[in-house]
Amino acid sequence: MEKGSQTTAAAAAATTSNSSAFSFISKGWREVRDSADADLQLMKDRANSFKNLAASFDREIENLIQSAAPTFSVPAIRQSSEIEFMKKLQPKISEFRRVYSAPEISRKVMEKWGPRAKLGIDLSRIRSAIVADLDETDEEDMYGMMEFNKFRKGRRLRFTEEGQFGDWEPIRALKTRLREFEKKKYSVEIFGGFKNSEFVEKVKSSLKAICKEPQESKEVLPLDVHELLAYLVRQSEPFLDQLGVRRDICDKIVESLCSKRKNQLVLQPLVGDPLAVDSDKINDELDLRIASVLQSTGHCYEGGFWTDFTKHDVSDGKRHVAIVTTASLPWMTGTAVNPLFRAAYLAKSAKQKVTLLVPWLCRSDQELVYPNRLTFSSPEEQENYIRNWLEERTGFKADFKISFYPGKFSKERRSIIPAGDTSQFIPSKDADICILEEPEHLNWYHHGKRWTDKFNHVVGIVHTNYLEYIKREKNGALQAFFVKHINNWVTRAYCHKVLRLSAATQDLPKSVICNVHGVNPKFLKIGEKVAEERELGQQAFSKGAYFLGKMVWAKGYRELIDMLEKHKNDLDDFKLDVYGNGEDAHEVQSAAKRLNLNLNFLKGRDHADGSLHGYKVFINPSVSDVLCTATAEALAMGKFVVCADHPSNEFFRSFPNCLTYKTSEDFVAKVKEALEKEPQPLTPEQIYNLSWEAATQRFVEYSELDRVLNNEYNPAKVGSDGKLIAKSLSMPNLSEMVDGGLAFAHYCLTGNEALRLCTGAIPGTRDYDKQHCKDLHLLPPQVENPIYGW
Repeated sequence: MEKGSQTTAAAAAATTSNSSAFSFISKGWREVRDSADADLQLMKDRANSFKNLAASFDREIENLIQSAAPTFSVPAIRQSSEIEFMKKLQPKISEFRRVYSAPEISRKVMEKWGPRAKLGIDLSRIRSAIVADLDETDEEDMYGMMEFNKFRKGRRLRFTEEGQFGDWEPIRALKTRLREFEKKKYSVEIFGGFKNSEFVEKVKSSLKAICKEPQESKEVLPLDVHELLAYLVRQSEPFLDQLGVRRDICDKIVESLCSKRKNQLVLQPLVGDPLAVDSDKINDELDLRIASVLQSTGHCYEGGFWTDFTKHDVSDGKRHVAIVTTASLPWMTGTAVNPLFRAAYLAKSAKQKVTLLVPWLCRSDQELVYPNRLTFSSPEEQENYIRNWLEERTGFKADFKISFYPGKFSKERRSIIPAGDTSQFIPSKDADICILEEPEHLNWYHHGKRWTDKFNHVVGIVHTNYLEYIKREKNGALQAFFVKHINNWVTRAYCHKVLRLSAATQDLPKSVICNVHGVNPKFLKIGEKVAEERELGQQAFSKGAYFLGKMVWAKGYRELIDMLEKHKNDLDDFKLDVYGNGEDAHEVQSAAKRLNLNLNFLKGRDHADGSLHGYKVFINPSVSDVLCTATAEALAMGKFVVCADHPSNEFFRSFPNCLTYKTSEDFVAKVKEALEKEPQPLTPEQIYNLSWEAATQRFVEYSELDRVLNNEYNPAKVGSDGKLIAKSLSMPNLSEMVDGGLAFAHYCLTGNEALRLCTGAIPGTRDYDKQHCKDLHLLPPQVENPIYGW
């Protein structure tokens, strides 16, 4: 009994202790739940207050806008200013609303308005009390502790080391209320903006933004086989061109390879007609693709075996332009006159210093070349003659330098061949920009420093269609084949850019077609005088037709005699005056006399001579010219021009006084039309297009000289990310390597005197001779360029 009463008392005590513990836990749980509900209610109230505040703010803005409307008479200026103020204010309010509704702001607001203390229950005291009670009881009383553990699991209280919670009941309630809140299609308008639970969407997006993973960086994909092959073919065009593979075929191969790329992220596939594809665009995209891949690897191309970076550095702030040509006055040829005018008008702008480098001939060669056996004893005497001639025709004194280099006249080629290294006559301090008039001619036998190594920018201007002349000679087809490839060789090796005056010239590498020649201002003045006489009712033209040109068969005399012979009866009353001197003068006159043609041969004279002003029709049947200067001069003087439908006359077709023919019958019709009608006066636009001002502007644009002079010439491309990719620094250029190899091979071959003589060079032209040393005050070549470089 005593033991049973003790047991009963112990059980009652244990029961009382357990009841007190459970009562304490229940009380603590109620306090936690009440605190969570209070916090949730506080969050809800603050959200509602924020919504009400926004709605109140909208109403205030609307009232402010309405109050800005004129309800009574006010000055117009003030009314318009207030309305403009409100129009400016409204976008700023919209921007304020957009910024403060961003996910980052929503997250910060929720963090600020949430419970300041982390929700967690410290049960250390309860656990201590329970453990203390259990220590005093027997093992049989463990049943109550097991029931307590079941109670804890039933309430799903899962606490972490940091006091944070997982699936807590208040959180479940918050999720349930949010779902219910989303189903109510709550909508509110702020400037006609938020609808259809946009607030809920923003809350969800802000929650997603918290856990949003950073985007993976975009990596540049490696090159595939098609891209590598396309780039190899494109860069191998110089070598393929030497093998006879045309440039258009290489472009088609590149386009085909680019269209077969498996990855289409950079280069787009060719769609539709392949002929409609822009090959330049494909080449640019391919360059950017190669450059971006190399740039992503950190590769930087610093030049190759042939590259020379010791070029002119602009230190005085003014650029230097050197013009090198193959002829000089008083020889009245295109390569003597046009470079002279180009130097004068480039120097006229005063943006750059200009030097004209012309050949100096010994007295024996002067007697063969210059008209009327005119000779000069010194370069200074010839320079004075050139400047006086130029000033008489331009009307202004041009400020540019004239220098001379040694040259020799070739009777077989009827041209002047440079002797020695022509580039050495431009000082290194002035070696900035170089213009090569007839680059193929200057470099056939050039044995010296590479032009592109010495100068920053080298432009070649093609004046002559040498292939057309060579085809007329013995074994002309074979010679033309070799000359064609030699011209490709030297222009690619020694020029950055090549300008062709017309499509009648050989299609050279790096070339574009543009007429960069103008007309002597004296001819434009003659044309203005003729127009004034016609306005006064006076007869401007009292003579018929004439032809003026160097008397050699290739200058159109063969075509002229053939057509006049064929249509002698159709042009029975037609009389033609022919002005010219030349090597074939006797043969031409004999042929015309033998065929009994009505041709009157006269000595050659300047086209601006007064005896030629009265002619109304200028006839030019030549198809060997590149761009006939006499044709442009005749148009400038207001005359009719009858010329062949040929690429060399493409520039003149836009002038109404230019009559072109395709057949000999058409020639007869055009001649009769010109003799019967009166030419139209030139418009101011047509006069400007013929002037040297317009020609200089075209030259500066097409040669990219404007970009060079403004320090804007940089072969860089813009990548897809907007960054500049400099191709010259980011990747090796196979084309430059080929050009350098060609230049080195040319230097080696032209240094062999036997090979020079086999290809038609004048003996002793690898270096200048003693007479040149005396006339130009030069050191002997053995001293200037010693064999061992001492």
